[in-house]
Amino acid sequence: MIKVRNVCKAWFERVAWAWRLPVLLVALGAVAAEAAPFAYVTEQTSGTVSVIDTATNTVVATVTVQIGPPGVAITPNGAFAYVVNTASNTVSVIDTATNTVVHTVPVSSSSPFGVAITPNGAFAYVANVGSNTVSVIDTATNTVVHTVGVGSQPSAVAITPNSAFAYVANQTSNTASVIDTATNTVVATVPVGFFPRGVAVTPDGAFAYVVNGNSNTVSVIDTTTNTVVAVIGVGFAPYGVAFTPNGAFAYVTNSNSNTVSVIDSSTRAVVGTVAGFSDPVGVAITPDGTRAYVASFLTNTVSVIDAATNTVVATVTVGSGPIGVAITPIVQELFAAFTAKVDITLATGAFEVNSSFTLGAGGSIDPLTQNVALQLGSFSTTIPAGSFRQGPHGKFLFSGIINGVALEANLTPDGGGSYTLRIEGVGASNLPTANPLTLALTIGKNTGSTSVNADFQ
Repeated sequence: MIKVRNVCKAWFERVAWAWRLPVLLVALGAVAAEAAPFAYVTEQTSGTVSVIDTATNTVVATVTVQIGPPGVAITPNGAFAYVVNTASNTVSVIDTATNTVVHTVPVSSSSPFGVAITPNGAFAYVANVGSNTVSVIDTATNTVVHTVGVGSQPSAVAITPNSAFAYVANQTSNTASVIDTATNTVVATVPVGFFPRGVAVTPDGAFAYVVNGNSNTVSVIDTTTNTVVAVIGVGFAPYGVAFTPNGAFAYVTNSNSNTVSVIDSSTRAVVGTVAGFSDPVGVAITPDGTRAYVASFLTNTVSVIDAATNTVVATVTVGSGPIGVAITPIVQELFAAFTAKVDITLATGAFEVNSSFTLGAGGSIDPLTQNVALQLGSFSTTIPAGSFRQGPHGKFLFSGIINGVALEANLTPDGGGSYTLRIEGVGASNLPTANPLTLALTIGKNTGSTSVNADFQ
């Protein structure tokens, strides 16, 4: 089976073609999950998966799977990639450390198409377009432990962050099925647009965005009420959708417009359109939210979008017929200790954070080559890798303007894996207004958070 198209005739032509196929992080290391992030791209025509090093945007491995793979998902710990093989009725499990197939899971004669893994890593949910079912794979044993009947021709599935519900896009019944993962029963069926074929859940779990291929829209489902609360117009024949990690933006591929629509999730409006693709289908966002990787089916390429400018900054040649894209997570190391004092002046949008932290066992940082991300309640900012400069006495210094906010940062090593960080900013428009508030700091894959009571001026 071939990538589901906007026009039914083309879809069935590709189905027929498929069945005629012959049966066939701080320290870089050799382990893919440790050197993350890597993008795993399914190639439906060649029956392979390309592995792209997102640091260099080069293909570092090509993994042969089975026939017609369209969908891919990666376990939360980054250790395995699950690839559905539509024409083989199987799921290939790739060990990301060795980039070899270590398990093959049969899913009966069901034409599996989409796959998602629960955030707790316990199960993989596989949408079977040919049997109107979802197979539930226990990732500990790599066996199918449940089969759930859903709507007609389910092609995509997404899981809520608490692993409690799976949202399934049913193409020809124009609905989304909601599966309670505790009981593996359908607890709601939500009417959406025509030919829904992509779905993603916001990082906070509040909404599910369903891409409607024949309506040129995205339906926004409130996951509390399981009702559609908004419909967003996008390009022609939208296919895939992915959210930035902070939930601020959704990227939607439009396969017939050869564009990507960028939706502001707070206003539910398209705020950008990126051109320059050829039948764009799958899309995934890097864990730091800085880039979107988009598969172009007709040109056998993956385009890299800079999320700050919404422009294509790189193009990677991959195998034949790329569709699905999934990116390994950054497996974070928690600080052993983290304390802070915060001052906020709301009138000028000014803040000052004076913090101390100690890295966890084995942790190390290099602000010269890593992003430094700060979240202060509702305000967040990221100082991009390469922005800090080396100062005297081992200090790391930054001064500049990011998204209209003037920032100064001073990071000082204190020895024994401990550091002092002072960040000052002016011109922030969305600072928190009440205590207590959460302060979070991430440098590379090292992170910590703490609750503080700010001194408001």
